Amino acid sequence: MAETEARVRFGIIGCANIARKLARAINLAPNSVLHAIGSRSIEKAKRFVTVNGLDPQWVKIYGSYEQVVEDPSVDAVYMPLPTSLHVHWAVMAARNGKHVLVEKPAALDVGELDRIVGACESNGVQFMDGSMWLHHPRTAKMKDMFFDSKLLGDVNYIYSTSTTSPSPEFFESDIRVKGNLDALGALGDLGWYCLGAVLWAKNYQLPSVVTALPDVTRNSDGVIISCSASIQYKEPSAAGATTNAIIHCSFLSDTSMDLAMTGSGGSLNLDDFIIPHGESSASIEFTKGAKFVDLHIGWNVKPEKVVVNCELPQEALMVKEFARLVAGIRTSALLPDPKWPEISRKTQMLVDAVKKSVDLGCEPVYL
Repeated sequence: MAETEARVRFGIIGCANIARKLARAINLAPNSVLHAIGSRSIEKAKRFVTVNGLDPQWVKIYGSYEQVVEDPSVDAVYMPLPTSLHVHWAVMAARNGKHVLVEKPAALDVGELDRIVGACESNGVQFMDGSMWLHHPRTAKMKDMFFDSKLLGDVNYIYSTSTTSPSPEFFESDIRVKGNLDALGALGDLGWYCLGAVLWAKNYQLPSVVTALPDVTRNSDGVIISCSASIQYKEPSAAGATTNAIIHCSFLSDTSMDLAMTGSGGSLNLDDFIIPHGESSASIEFTKGAKFVDLHIGWNVKPEKVVVNCELPQEALMVKEFARLVAGIRTSALLPDPKWPEISRKTQMLVDAVKKSVDLGCEPVYL
């Protein structure tokens, strides 16, 4: 079999800015290739190919989404569409036998996500959302450190932020502030990462209660553009500790991507957990056994910096893993990996819980 035939052939539907990043990632990954790009405008699709230096001899250009999902040569579809369109196009792609890589947030609510995942399961195709940071080797390294009782100990506090301060034009025209396109706003676009990080740190155990904090800001369309939430794990660990988490997501603050986790014996800190400062490596700051020195004029230890190298950008590693799963289904009759839809569903459940708490005037929501 020729090398290009062995690779998983991707189609992209939609030419959003994030699609440029994924087009590059698809061609960087060693087991995938970009086969088709589709837009509702053929001219926009042609522009996408030109701007991103793609060869129209190798990348099919379509003037509709249907043509991509119905192309028999396409194995998998990546969809960077408004969240309100995910359920329709993901279900259609699955019914056409395409594996589905969908941009986050995966859906507007868990009911819609269940329809997407159900279609993927019934058609034997892989589902995954585009949470790239989960595929970075730093994340695996943190997990090793996290569950080493000699390092961090019992985790009892997690803090995560995802904030950005876009241009005035963003608030006028971006789909993420339009109620009919992306009704979850900052909660879906940014909070997805923070809530996913809390779940990741708790090994995907669901919390007991989620409560939005009373700092919610909405735009004139009713879309959340800034909010915070408290996530509580009331079930004590083996050592008797409970876990509390605070997340904050906002379109109104300077860029931040913080993840801090504190345990009984140490702490981990990142200020770039969603997008590392550089593609080739990323770091973790780890502190163990910190105490104040005499007179409380300093600390007895300084944070240790752990650097993790990365062979490919994290988005390419995500594509590589997704393509590996697709190839296993396609050539070895393996079943789709249920881990990824389960992660997405639990994250969606927390997004739904925060949204419900906001709508109830910051009342607690029990899971």
